[in-house]
Amino acid sequence: MGRESKAERDAAFTAFMTDATPSLLRTAWLLTGSTDRSQELVQAAFVKTYAAWPKVRRESALAYARRVLVNQKTDTWRKTSREVIVGEVPEQEIRPDNKVEHRDQILRMLDLLPRAQRTIVVLRYYQDLSEQQVADVLGISVGSVKSAGSRGLATLRTAHLSTEGSQR
Repeated sequence: MGRESKAERDAAFTAFMTDATPSLLRTAWLLTGSTDRSQELVQAAFVKTYAAWPKVRRESALAYARRVLVNQKTDTWRKTSREVIVGEVPEQEIRPDNKVEHRDQILRMLDLLPRAQRTIVVLRYYQDLSEQQVADVLGISVGSVKSAGSRGLATLRTAHLSTEGSQR
């Protein structure tokens, strides 16, 4: 890091934003279910990350921004206390290597989970973070990640099986 000029710092942050935006947008969309709210959430996370940029280690900048994003989502949730999923679908793929055809079904299923379980499932299974990384992002124990993730997956499996059964 050292003593960077403002121009160097801004250039580094701009490059970081370019690289981090797709991942953060996917995470935010899965957490909010709305393209507009996910864009607002990512923007708010970038603003807070930029404010701390001189202290952020570049090798962990994405993890830092992801934690800011999740904290911002939690703060917003606490202020609004109830959200309505509107079923918007972003144009980009949820996962770059796997185009998902039933995005609205995924959102409905994720909406069945309590906020904490939804956050853990999104970070663990959609962002492919390790249990330790999720624990670090959320500031909780690995055991909490494991148990909440397990309960969340069980709920999703049950919902999927009941959906599958009703389509036959």
